[in-house]
Amino acid sequence: MGDVVLRNVEKSFGSTKVIHGVDIEIKHGEFAVFVGPSGCGKSTLLRLVAGLEEITGGDLHIGGNRVNDVPPAKRGIAMVFQSYALYPHMTVRENMGFALKLARRPEDERQRMVEQAAKILQIEPLLERKPKDLSGGQRQRVAIGRAIVRKPEVFLFDEPLSNLDASLRVQMRIELTKLHEELGATMIYVTHDQVEAMTMADKIVVLNAGRVEQIGAPLDLYHHPENLFVARFIGSPNMNLLRGEMVSGSSEQATIRLTSGEEVVVAVNAEGAAAGDDITLGVRPEHLDHAADTSTDSAALTGEVSVIEHLGESTLIYLALSAAEEPVVARFPGDARFSIGDKVSLGLKEEDCHLFNADGVAFPRTRVRLNKDSEAIKVA
Repeated sequence: MGDVVLRNVEKSFGSTKVIHGVDIEIKHGEFAVFVGPSGCGKSTLLRLVAGLEEITGGDLHIGGNRVNDVPPAKRGIAMVFQSYALYPHMTVRENMGFALKLARRPEDERQRMVEQAAKILQIEPLLERKPKDLSGGQRQRVAIGRAIVRKPEVFLFDEPLSNLDASLRVQMRIELTKLHEELGATMIYVTHDQVEAMTMADKIVVLNAGRVEQIGAPLDLYHHPENLFVARFIGSPNMNLLRGEMVSGSSEQATIRLTSGEEVVVAVNAEGAAAGDDITLGVRPEHLDHAADTSTDSAALTGEVSVIEHLGESTLIYLALSAAEEPVVARFPGDARFSIGDKVSLGLKEEDCHLFNADGVAFPRTRVRLNKDSEAIKVA
């Protein structure tokens, strides 16, 4: 079985600790994505799982066996790197079968396994070509095929799509998702692109400075970020964050006052919070409505349009509330019409908002509206 379990795993380079007591459990067959900004430790963590770096502290188990001291070749894993690392003098067939040749597998078995992998990846017509005759996407398929023929329990991907253009990345994301469904193997995928994480993962591990910030399903992280870091990182454009103070709080809701003076009710459990506490209000761009289209129970943010981005399917407007705040971003349908300098009021409802305390920790949400057209639901 391809379970991967990390218990209090640490990594230091000399006196510098880069991975700080990480605990992660990935079940057999899951597609897990390590995501975070550059330098957060996600690639280092993947290399620890692969055995390419030595674990300084803690335990790593693969398939129920402790593998801290097991060499990479015996861990039952296969790794696909950012660079394709294909042998230029070998054909696709030879590249894909090279590891099997080193393992002294019989010729007929090697050819059968290579052809099976080529069929899965739809590169059968390319088997006799050399890497120089392939596109970037085709080379990446060959690198993945080289991993497939080994029939590992765990696949490790280190930013495999970052060298591809935007449209090809989308295509390869779809193909990797289909590949995961077909093979049923455990896959661990590293990326800095949160869109890749959201669209591909069963489980996302958000990393920051060598620590795990949150682990969960994509929509759990999107609707219930546990802290400000996750709230900022997950979602594009970023969640709007506005500073203020607590007015009053209960187990069902909190009333807060923004620095700009507006009072907003938020559907969170704010027991234990005190009046005057510093807080941060969070609301995603798609949850801001034109105030003229909202009910009277909505709070409103009023400002001047400073930037407009037409994306085709949607239009983003950036609203300057005051000199002390970052612009608030709102998402509207693609045919929405605004002009620079327009005075606009944006409505926000209590079940759409997030609230974070002075330490950046989220108050638990008590009601959630998943989109503008849905009813708010109570959170158990």
